[in-house]
Amino acid sequence: MAQLLKPNPNKYTLSKRNFRGSSSSPCSRSCNRVRLGNKKKRLVYCLKPKSAVIDERETSSKKIRRTNLEEQRRRADVLVPCSSSSSSSSVELVENEIDGQLRHLVTEFGWKVRRLNENEDEMREVAQVQAEAFHVPVAFFDDVFFEFFKAEVLSGLLYKLRNSPPDRYACLVAKTADTSSDTLSLSDQGLVGVVDVTVLNNKDVVQHLDGAEEYLYVSGIAVFNKFRRQKVATALLKACDVLLNEWGFQYLALRAYEDDSAACRLYTNAGYRIISRDPSWTTWIGRKRRVLMIKQSNS
Repeated sequence: MAQLLKPNPNKYTLSKRNFRGSSSSPCSRSCNRVRLGNKKKRLVYCLKPKSAVIDERETSSKKIRRTNLEEQRRRADVLVPCSSSSSSSSVELVENEIDGQLRHLVTEFGWKVRRLNENEDEMREVAQVQAEAFHVPVAFFDDVFFEFFKAEVLSGLLYKLRNSPPDRYACLVAKTADTSSDTLSLSDQGLVGVVDVTVLNNKDVVQHLDGAEEYLYVSGIAVFNKFRRQKVATALLKACDVLLNEWGFQYLALRAYEDDSAACRLYTNAGYRIISRDPSWTTWIGRKRRVLMIKQSNS
């Protein structure tokens, strides 16, 4: 038997819902309800004030307007200053950040060296340069292993860029200084060399430094084969010297294989000196012996 309820029609609205089963079927909302009909199918009317319905409609429309506004701002991709006085300062801040990232640290020997521009194309170029320099060829499926190695190099670069402050890690890249020449191919206008610079404090190195607790570690220096012996590495090392002074450190450090006479000569000419070597037993386990070289700031 249906219950009789006479709500004020000006105060309530009815939203109909269907339930099957016994009369104890619950309504999903906490509200006044009226059940009508037979046992098999009951119509449940949820009574709620008209003000609640209006509030829900207003909330929904506000969400739509807010979503549209956010979408317009995202597409515009511009700075919206709060006032005319803050407009110039915001633009100057962005310009300083861009100039600081792309500013050339060194322009010598026909090469320009700057920090990495963190876009996908240039990061893939860095991975290509370092992968070609450090990949050890294998007898079978060398192309496949090279692609895996390059992906690993790219992954390591992304990790360092995302987890290191800008004054604790830098990837420096070298490009030709004469990019306007018509004789240069597209490959010649890309990156020709790369080097990583990281702030470290390893005890086995710090013990050789006079009064310093941290130092800049130079690693991953690589140059494309066709540009070797053209002073690209020398320009990259000079850019490391510039970072040393800008970041306020006293020492640069790097490691080289003892039997790599060309690399050792390059670093010696750049002002580095050997301060220690790996133990002699290192060669017994099939590893090359390395030397630790440091350079002190002149300033």
